[in-house]
Amino acid sequence: MTLMATLFLLVFVTELVSWIGQSVLLEFFYALYLRIFYGSTVARQRKLKSDILLNKKELLQTSAQDQFAKWAKLRRSVDKGLADLEKLNNELSSARTAFSLKFKTALWIMTTGLQFVIGWWYRKAAVFYLPPGWLGPLTWWLAFPFAPAGSVSCGMWQMACRRVIKVGERVAKELVVPSGGEYRSTAGQVPTEQERKEKEKAGKVE
Repeated sequence: MTLMATLFLLVFVTELVSWIGQSVLLEFFYALYLRIFYGSTVARQRKLKSDILLNKKELLQTSAQDQFAKWAKLRRSVDKGLADLEKLNNELSSARTAFSLKFKTALWIMTTGLQFVIGWWYRKAAVFYLPPGWLGPLTWWLAFPFAPAGSVSCGMWQMACRRVIKVGERVAKELVVPSGGEYRSTAGQVPTEQERKEKEKAGKVE
């Protein structure tokens, strides 16, 4: 029973990740990672951007001929700010690349990788046994490849779980989408030429 539940949970999590989208999860956890480990860097980046924008605005309002000293000081400040900002951007970009690689690797190991490992480790174990003669000669197929005769193997159980979860997902989408689709079709419906003429005639009669 524990093996059955573990395999089902792994397949469910894998399908859930696929449904949500790996990129969505990556963005969510990367934002959390930045807040925990790079909070000060992000704050400096945000402040630096704000300072650069203010200095640029003031620079545009300053005459290079009439106020050269002030203009030169602002110019140096903007150039320095842009250089510092580029360093911070490169640092955060490197952090994102490293995090993305680690996150994708960890996600694969915790879902697909674990399924392979458990399936190989328990390749000769029975997830559960079927009642004798329940499926007749097809019973051997459910034990494929190495499980005892009359049982369901890990690989077959994973396939069955994945199939059931996908069917459940499709049913859930069909229950949710039609109402929204009907609403859009009626709300955004374009009247036909005949309906337009009938409305025009009705307006003239009135």
